[in-house]
Amino acid sequence: MSGAGVVVGPDGLARCPWGLEAESREDYRAYHDTEWGRPVHGDDALYERICLEAFQSGLSWLTILRRREGFRAAFAGFSIEKVAAFTDADAERLLADPGIIRNRAKIAAALANARAAAELGPGGLDALVWSYAPEAARAVPRTFADVPAITPESTALAKGLKKHGFRFVGPTTAYALMQACGLVDDHLSGCHARGRTGPA
Repeated sequence: MSGAGVVVGPDGLARCPWGLEAESREDYRAYHDTEWGRPVHGDDALYERICLEAFQSGLSWLTILRRREGFRAAFAGFSIEKVAAFTDADAERLLADPGIIRNRAKIAAALANARAAAELGPGGLDALVWSYAPEAARAVPRTFADVPAITPESTALAKGLKKHGFRFVGPTTAYALMQACGLVDDHLSGCHARGRTGPA
């Protein structure tokens, strides 16, 4: 797929090719069209994305999308205040929850990240993440070969988050977060979703 440009779907709209993968077309298409690359603000919303990107590490994003409601139920709607107060008993409950990815290290990271986010205070996580948005626009990607996995900004964001106690946020995960939350727009040239900054 790395050399592929946009693909026109059955509805006549051009999309990034991952938004039309055959075995998961509806799930990916909805996420591609309505969420990915659109600016996300708010501490809880960004905390959710940090958690989901960390849980996705080593797995298909489709696996996360299809368990998203399970994650939301298990993690109190990704309320930083509530998750920061989770106990060891909550961690054990999460490890037994079939609605999420039951990985001990990732669950521990999600709880530690809630505490780290809480320490930043209201608006702190939003301000921290968005302070790493690139100042200069780069060339519009034409194919996925033009889309980096890591950038200087994602490396800096990962270091900034780790400095504040966040876990499971390496430069690649940080760049995926930047893509998902609209700090960068990596929709390919010609994709109908490119440049959209508001709600679907």
